Amino acid sequence: MSWQTYVDEHLMCEIEGHHLTAAAIIGHDGSVWAQSASFPKFKPEEFTNIMNDFNEPGTLAPVGLFIGSTKYMVIQGEPGAVIRGKKGSGGITIKKTGQALIVGLYDEPMTPGQCNMVVERLGDYLLDQGM
Repeated sequence: MSWQTYVDEHLMCEIEGHHLTAAAIIGHDGSVWAQSASFPKFKPEEFTNIMNDFNEPGTLAPVGLFIGSTKYMVIQGEPGAVIRGKKGSGGITIKKTGQALIVGLYDEPMTPGQCNMVVERLGDYLLDQGM
C-alpha cells in the first residue's frame, strides 16, 4: 500500500460523519511521504521543534507548536510518543512511529478525541508493522 493511500483511506476517512481537515505522514528527516491536498506547507524549523519535543518532552509547551505558521497551544500528550495541540475550535495530533510522524489537523464538528483516535490508530498499526 502506498503512503498516499494511508493518508487518503485511513487518515482522511469519515468518522461519525466527520473528517480531519488535513493529514500527513512525514519522515523523521522532515521529508513528506504523503499528505492531503489541504496540509499546510511547514517550515524546516517548525519540524525540527516538533522532533526536539519528542526527544525532550515539554520544550514546545512554553512557546507553542507551529505548523505552517499556525500556532497551537500544546495540551496533554504522551511524552515521546504523542503531541496534541489546540487552536480555537480545532487542533492537531502528532503520533511518532519508528520512522515517521503521523499528523492530523481537525476543526469542529470533529472532536479532539476523534482526531486522536484516527491518528493514533494508524500510528500504532505502523509501529506494530515495524515502521
